[in-house]
Amino acid sequence: MKKGILVITGPTATGKTALGVMLAKQLGGEVVSADAMQLYRGMVIGTAAPVPAEMEGVPHHLVGTVDPRERYSVGRYVQEATEAVEGILSRGRLPILVGGTNLYIEALLRGTDFAASDPELREKLEAEFDALGAEAMLLRLHELDPERAEKLHENDRKRIIRAIEVCTLTGRTMTELDRLSREAPPRYPSCTIALSFEDREDLYRRIDLRVDRMFQAGLVPEVQQLLETGVTEKDTALQAIGYKEVVQALRGECSMEQARLNIQQGSRRYAKRQMSWLRGKPETQWYLWKKETNFLDASLFSTQKLENSGIL
Repeated sequence: MKKGILVITGPTATGKTALGVMLAKQLGGEVVSADAMQLYRGMVIGTAAPVPAEMEGVPHHLVGTVDPRERYSVGRYVQEATEAVEGILSRGRLPILVGGTNLYIEALLRGTDFAASDPELREKLEAEFDALGAEAMLLRLHELDPERAEKLHENDRKRIIRAIEVCTLTGRTMTELDRLSREAPPRYPSCTIALSFEDREDLYRRIDLRVDRMFQAGLVPEVQQLLETGVTEKDTALQAIGYKEVVQALRGECSMEQARLNIQQGSRRYAKRQMSWLRGKPETQWYLWKKETNFLDASLFSTQKLENSGIL
C-alpha cells in the first residue's frame, strides 16, 4: 500500500512530464499536476500541458479542468489536489505530483488551511485600490500587517488585496498564518526530485527552443481562441508567461518577434526563481542532466531512496 507522494519538480523545460509518466508506469502511479497554468482548459501549447500521446495511458489529474475565466486560488488547489491524492492512495497507487508551481506543492504537502475568500469584500477592495491607488492601499496593509507589507511592492495589487482581505475576514495577519503553516508537520510523507542541467546555459537553450516550438505549434491561434471565447487580460490565465506577451503583440504594442523574445526572457527569469526556491529546500534530491537531452534514464532514480523516504 502506497503511503505518500512522489514530487517531480524543477525549472520549466527540464523533462518533468516525461519522467512523471516513466516513473508512474514503473511504480504503479498516477500523476497530479502541480502547474498553476496547466489547470486551465484551452491552454495546452503555451503551458506545455501533456497531451494523451505523452500521457501513455497514465491517469493525469488536474490538467485542463478549470475554465480560464475563473479565479483560481491556492486554497482551491489544495482542496482539489487532496481529493485526487486520497483517491489515488485508496486505489493502492502512488500519487506523483508533477510541476513547477512550488507554492502549490508546498501547500498540498503541508495541508495549509487557507483563509476563506469573500467575493463581495474582494470586489470592494479592488474598487478601493482603483480609486485610492496602490500607495494608499499598501499603507493600509502596513497598519494591519507591517511584515507582509514590507515584502510587497506597491504594484503587487493581487497580494496586497488578498492580505487585507485575510486580515479583515479572520482578524489574523497573513504573516501569522504563514508562520503557523510552516510550523505544522507535513501531512504526507514525500520524496522530492528536482530536475535541471549542470550547465545553466543548456537549460536556457532548452527554454528558448521550447518557446520556438510553441509558436510553431500554434501558440498565437491558441491565444486568439481564448480571447474569442471571452477570456480577458484581467483573467489570471492570460497573465501567464507566453500568453500576456502574445496579447500585447496582437494589440500592436510590439511585434510578434519581440513577443517571442520577451517570452524566452520571462521564462528564463521564471526558471531562475524556481531554482532559487528549491535550493532553499535541503530535502530536495537534485538530478542534473549533463547536457541538453530528451533521454531520461529511469535507472537514475533509485526505488530504495523512495522506500527510505516512507512513500512506498
